[in-house]
Amino acid sequence: MKNIHPAKHWFEQQGWQPFPFQLEAWRCYLDGYSGLVNAPTGTGKTYALAMGILLEGKSPLPTSSLLPTPSEGGGEGSTGAAKENASHRLPPTVPRQSSPGLTPPPLGEVGRGLEAGPSLLAIWITPIRALAKEIQSSIQRAADGLGLGWRVAIRTGDTTSGERARQKKNPPQVLVTTPESLHLLLAAKGYSRYFENLRAIVVDEWHELVGSKRGVQMELALSRLKGMLPALKVWGISATIGNMDEALAVLLGNTLETGKYKVVRAKIPKQIEIESILPDDIERFPWAGHLGIRLLEKVLPVLENSKSTLIFTNTRAQCEIWYQNLLEVAPELAGAIAMHHGSIARELRDWVEDALHQGILKAVVCTSSLDLGVDFRPVESIIQIGSPKGVARFMQRAGRSGHQPGARSKIYFVPAHSLELVEAAALRHAIAQGELESRIPYIRSFDVLLQYLVTLAVSEGFRPEEIYEEVKGTYSFRSITEDEWAWCLDFITTGGQSLDAYEEYKKVILEDGLYKVVSRRTAMRHRLQIGTIAGDANLTVKYVSGKRIGTIEEWFVAQLRPGDVFWFAGRSLELVRIKDMMVQVKRSQKKTGKIPSWQGGRMPLSSQLSSSLRFKMAQLSRRDLADVELQKLEPLIELQSRRSHVPDEEEFLIEYFQSREGYHLLFYPYEGRFVHEGMGALFAYRISRLQPISFSIAMNDYGFELLSDSEIPIEEALSQGLFATEGLSKDIPASINAAEMARRRFRDIASISGLVFKGYPGKQKKDRHLQASSQLFFDVFSDYEPDNLLLLQAYDEVRSFQLEEARLRAALRRIQRQRTVLSRPERATPFAFPIMVDRLRERLSSEKLEDRIRKMKLQLIRD
Repeated sequence: MKNIHPAKHWFEQQGWQPFPFQLEAWRCYLDGYSGLVNAPTGTGKTYALAMGILLEGKSPLPTSSLLPTPSEGGGEGSTGAAKENASHRLPPTVPRQSSPGLTPPPLGEVGRGLEAGPSLLAIWITPIRALAKEIQSSIQRAADGLGLGWRVAIRTGDTTSGERARQKKNPPQVLVTTPESLHLLLAAKGYSRYFENLRAIVVDEWHELVGSKRGVQMELALSRLKGMLPALKVWGISATIGNMDEALAVLLGNTLETGKYKVVRAKIPKQIEIESILPDDIERFPWAGHLGIRLLEKVLPVLENSKSTLIFTNTRAQCEIWYQNLLEVAPELAGAIAMHHGSIARELRDWVEDALHQGILKAVVCTSSLDLGVDFRPVESIIQIGSPKGVARFMQRAGRSGHQPGARSKIYFVPAHSLELVEAAALRHAIAQGELESRIPYIRSFDVLLQYLVTLAVSEGFRPEEIYEEVKGTYSFRSITEDEWAWCLDFITTGGQSLDAYEEYKKVILEDGLYKVVSRRTAMRHRLQIGTIAGDANLTVKYVSGKRIGTIEEWFVAQLRPGDVFWFAGRSLELVRIKDMMVQVKRSQKKTGKIPSWQGGRMPLSSQLSSSLRFKMAQLSRRDLADVELQKLEPLIELQSRRSHVPDEEEFLIEYFQSREGYHLLFYPYEGRFVHEGMGALFAYRISRLQPISFSIAMNDYGFELLSDSEIPIEEALSQGLFATEGLSKDIPASINAAEMARRRFRDIASISGLVFKGYPGKQKKDRHLQASSQLFFDVFSDYEPDNLLLLQAYDEVRSFQLEEARLRAALRRIQRQRTVLSRPERATPFAFPIMVDRLRERLSSEKLEDRIRKMKLQLIRD
């Protein structure tokens, strides 16, 4: 057994005692295993793997396990699978192209090389830059304590060009970086020499990456490093999720086949106490968003009684609103509270994080930007504004307080409307039952694969037979066929069937069996676009004097004119001008102004929370009011019961009534707005086949409404199999505008795959231009190349992630097993009201909406 005594001794010097899971992780690492450490926030998970890496550093450096680079012919450096297939390697699928007058350029724009120097021994991947500083500090502290003389450095998008150049010439022993920065290193000439002594790679917060294209990006980078370094140890650190086995499989890929892996579990119970901030009176006709800010006065005592508090909001707009309102109600907090979200400038966020560390700030209003593992020991209390819509997200946020092993975490829940109190009770139930969400991995993301292949071509070039075996060894691309691989190679060299007439898309050439990029312009543009985080075009907000404040989305700025006032980063700002993707502003004394909102801020209810929510609704139907939140809701439930019905677990409620607006048909599956979007369209389509009828559809996380100006034949629809799963694969595309949804999805796919170029720094293309470009490609592929893999991917993503087809199918099966209760109330019920308000919200300004809601309530209160 390897000697772990130095690590135990160093822990003792700090006054610490290693946990059993840390000792187990050190031993597994030193015995050469790959694997996954499953530990909650605040349990010392960083040292569970960092110590193994440092202890190994006390042993002699092995000779390089990397042999010839791809440009030197593969040889023993190829993966075992590639060697086995050497006799029947894939033939080159793209004819060799001649490029007269083009020779590989010198090191420079294309070939920014990585020079050999001291060895890089370990890479530590973090999904967000905010974590890098603390991880670097923790590992450096331990390395110094063990007397290793190691340097631990950070490379992210915030790292200066000078520091990056120093790291190339004189690599640190441990590099803390992001998935995007790792791919940038793979895009540099000499990367194979730079990584040749790499012993381990650790992917922190793996649960955050596994359900995104950044996870696919990591899989591909790992496949290359494992291909070069067969002895490389790959480890992940993950909080508990519902599909831990699958998360492990995604991380390790074909390493699972070796059997040389371990899962190390912390088994440290985390106590979470949930206390809801209850309104004095319950609105019997609730609507989303109106309640939260009205409870602000009840939040102030929590701030006063805590040394420091994190106030989590679900959107950046909500973050800005709460910060502004807190200062208005309690001006004495000025200077003692701050705001933190992803659109605020990095320098400001760094200041906020440092001030939290030092215990200077009384409170920080934040978004998911502070969800992950940065350790803010002074934080005593957590406040959650509105439902987080997921159990794991709620637990992660609660864990920011009591951020020590065994410490109790307390979180205050502030409902955005009355019915969200049921979600507080549901969250408590789900946590007690250990019901956590799965993170569905992306598979067959060809946009990410195409970007990766050009990355390899930009640096040292690649041999297709070698990279094919590595790619096929990943979870995401284990089903890739030789024909699909050939399509990918053809796409990066000729632009594929539809674009072969355009030189711009002939990015890669084939020379002596090696695929490589020789154009400096292509290489530069590719490097600028490496990454999979897509979103709306952002404009930088700066004072006229030049100081940067942050970024806001182009669509919001397009609504403003010079002289308009808006609130951003907690400041009242007046728009001066928009110039070269720069929003120039000056401070304003006005107290009112628009607040930016960001597209895609609404999160759908997770399946685990949906299940717990239905359980709590059933308790309400039985008047089993064990939770204080359910007791508070009794007046609302009484009215719902009098007017209609409160379903139990075995029942599915449908409400049908008429108003001056028309005929309202409401369903309550409690499955989240994404599923309800698909289910609403499906039911509307199936009903319209019985009788020509048009609907408007509205939904929230609890149910959805079909509104028509003519009577709806609901009994006939039920008798004809409205909930049937047979024919679902045909009915879903027929019921929604699948092409339009796929077209919207394709915009990000076009950007990631390199079909559209977003522009150079400071000169980004306008959002509408990018949208127009991607739509043009979508139309061309739809008309002339319907089997284009990127086009097919767009439709797959709509089915899997937007409509959540698998979850929709499961919900229909559940509804089929339940007894349908068709209620015919005389007018809208407390359950129906918030859905009807959501429909109006899309059409009315906030002032007109509130006025309309008051009138609706007056009509409904008459009982």
